[in-house]
Amino acid sequence: MTLKDGAVQEISLYEVRQRIYPRAVHGWFAAWRWALVVATQLVFYGGAWLTWNGRQAVLFDIAHRKFFLFGLVFWPQDIIYLTVLLVVSALSLFLFTAVAGRLWCGYACPQTVYTEIFLWIERMVEGDRNARMRLDKEPLFPRKLFLKGGKHGLWIALSLWTGFTFVGYFTPIRELLDEVRGFSLGPWEVFWVLFYGFATYGNAGWMREQVCKYMCPYARFQSAMFDKDTMIITYDAKRGEPRGKRADAGDCVDCGICVQACPTGIDIRDGLQYDCIGCAACIDGCNQVMDKVGSPRGLIRYSTTHAMEKGWSRKEMLRRVLRPRVLVYSSILALVVLAAGASLYLRVPLKVDVIRDRAAIAREVEPGIVENLYRLQIMNPTEQARALVIEATGLPGIHVAGEPITGVPAAASRMVTVKLRAATHGVTPGSHPIEFHVRALGPGGAEVSEHSVFVVR
Repeated sequence: MTLKDGAVQEISLYEVRQRIYPRAVHGWFAAWRWALVVATQLVFYGGAWLTWNGRQAVLFDIAHRKFFLFGLVFWPQDIIYLTVLLVVSALSLFLFTAVAGRLWCGYACPQTVYTEIFLWIERMVEGDRNARMRLDKEPLFPRKLFLKGGKHGLWIALSLWTGFTFVGYFTPIRELLDEVRGFSLGPWEVFWVLFYGFATYGNAGWMREQVCKYMCPYARFQSAMFDKDTMIITYDAKRGEPRGKRADAGDCVDCGICVQACPTGIDIRDGLQYDCIGCAACIDGCNQVMDKVGSPRGLIRYSTTHAMEKGWSRKEMLRRVLRPRVLVYSSILALVVLAAGASLYLRVPLKVDVIRDRAAIAREVEPGIVENLYRLQIMNPTEQARALVIEATGLPGIHVAGEPITGVPAAASRMVTVKLRAATHGVTPGSHPIEFHVRALGPGGAEVSEHSVFVVR
């Protein structure tokens, strides 16, 4: 930009990133956060190694279009359950956000979880916040190279293991491990291990708060789910101001611990900001300081806008949790979950698709007998092989020509060619509606009926 005196001033359209060194704090919320870190990673890293009926318990076999979830087998036709899962996840997010803000972001989001793990590795290798800041200012001497190299080596190892585990949910993980040992990984498996590993390393190791502030859309629309009775992390300005260590000052000693502990580098004392991920690290840090100076805890705490404005007690604040918005979210969520559970419980363990062979025209095989050809795609979503009986109804004397019993292996599908024959006496030429009945023999038998047409010439 050119000024009036002719001088040229350069203006940057982008803010230069200020490096954030989150301070480690201890407390009730930090313990909960780490408990969820451990729980989510046990599920993620351990789930791929669980077995069920001699196979991987959780496997999304895209190549064979089968999805195993413990004792359940899903096919592409069951995509409705994926839709229900997404709806339940969205409603749960809306409900938790309406009640207590960004709980998902602060405690269970993969970005938060892996950033916590990477920060823990960074602290173990480079030291606490002040030690890391000093190290970054030092020249590139062997000690700095050793520490930085060690940290990044551990980050890369964890990222690659994360990518390997992710791919292990789509390719049986034990087979995948054998392929890694034998250096025989396929090109797509190599790509996804490296891609997911790189994403983990880049997001949790380098970008960190940038993902939450600029890449994640949730921060932009969270306010639509907030109201004045949503519990959010708040600073009690009435109690804390004016800041300082003077006798006439408030409880806030202006130590800056709340800012140092924040993984996104904001000052919660400035009020609610979209950058706040609700991790409550500032609450734990402030409580530690309050304990040291002999003041009551809760200068920074979970509260609501109404509670802060009207001076409500915690009991009065919690009474407003069951308000219309929360009740609506809860009711819809409960109905969807119950409906999905009932659907899974009542699901018929047999699927049949009827495909009429359009290339084979109805033919007269005997005087007064017409034959039509069909293909039946039979899917067995159970863990046991099944013998099936195929029958048809809808026309006088209609029957299956040949052996009406067939078999389908466990958790497999089979294309069966079926010839139907019917007497034409008294039947007008044209298409006539019929119905196939496929019945499973043995214990836990099931029956499925599918409509089709029978053509008489």
